[in-house]
Amino acid sequence: MSAMILGGFLFFSVSMGGAIAWVFSKLFQHTTQGLSLLCGGFLLGLLVLDIIPSSFQIYQSFGILLGIFIGYFIFQLLDSLFHASHAQNPSVSLLTLAMIIHTIPISLTVGNLLGNAALSISLTASIILHHVPEGFALSTALISQGERLWRVFFYFFIFSIFFSIFIWVGQYWTLTEKAQGILMGISIGLIATASISEFILHHVRTVSFRTFFMFLFLGYMLSYIFHRLIE
Repeated sequence: MSAMILGGFLFFSVSMGGAIAWVFSKLFQHTTQGLSLLCGGFLLGLLVLDIIPSSFQIYQSFGILLGIFIGYFIFQLLDSLFHASHAQNPSVSLLTLAMIIHTIPISLTVGNLLGNAALSISLTASIILHHVPEGFALSTALISQGERLWRVFFYFFIFSIFFSIFIWVGQYWTLTEKAQGILMGISIGLIATASISEFILHHVRTVSFRTFFMFLFLGYMLSYIFHRLIE
């Protein structure tokens, strides 16, 4: 199975997540703050329930913690640059960067395993299931920032291209486990800082406490449901 075909499966996977996010955007179309909080809660759930535990099981703690600190400082640097240049929707750009970095260790591993025919079916199923939540999170973030539907799919296309490229790289080059742990830590730092700073704290004073807690909790519970479904 080629890297481009697997990239196509990833595009299908994140699009499934995007379709679910679109349904929720229609349910809460009158509250962009609610959608942002939903996205923030979902991202926190994604980190707490899936990304952080699995990362510490696979990689060394030092590399992950170092990566988290690097991710935090990268966020601070890019956030100041985006706001200084008055860029549109910097939070979405930062989240997209975090998602791309998050896929690098996964796609390199997939590239190393690509020659194993016995793993092709399970690998494809894993890619489809694993990236539905990422598609949901990224779509919710984009829609909450007022992005049009065609731009959502453009982001998905870029996401899939990067995934395919790193699968191809993984066929010829193996990244050390320590480096993979640092990359995973960077993605955790970026996702955590973006979700808390851009999607949660921005709306602390714009909605009532009840609304704030309800959307945050709903986002977390959706992440929990996704986690249970793909276990």
